[in-house]
Amino acid sequence: MADEIIVLITASSREEAVTIGTALVDEHLAACVNIVSEVFSIFFWEGRTQDSRETLLIVKSDLSMMDRIVTRVKSLHSYSVPEIIALPIIMGSREYIEWMRSSVKKSI
Repeated sequence: MADEIIVLITASSREEAVTIGTALVDEHLAACVNIVSEVFSIFFWEGRTQDSRETLLIVKSDLSMMDRIVTRVKSLHSYSVPEIIALPIIMGSREYIEWMRSSVKKSI
């Protein structure tokens, strides 16, 4: 396990999250996307602290897909600066990691 990642993406609504998640899985950029309805976010934007209800996508993928994920998410997202951050998976069940690897098309 070296290149498997979790990508966190916040979206403005459940509908937007479903659109993004479906595209990532359909295009084999991600093996799986979990959608967590309504997270409460506090952030600094446009010179002040703000808050918003958002929807969180938890994307399971491969580091080699990250540039393509960023490009695809930006093409579908309503925010001018969407959150798209990746964290390494340092451990997981062998069977699940193998399934992830088989579900994501590697970059050429």
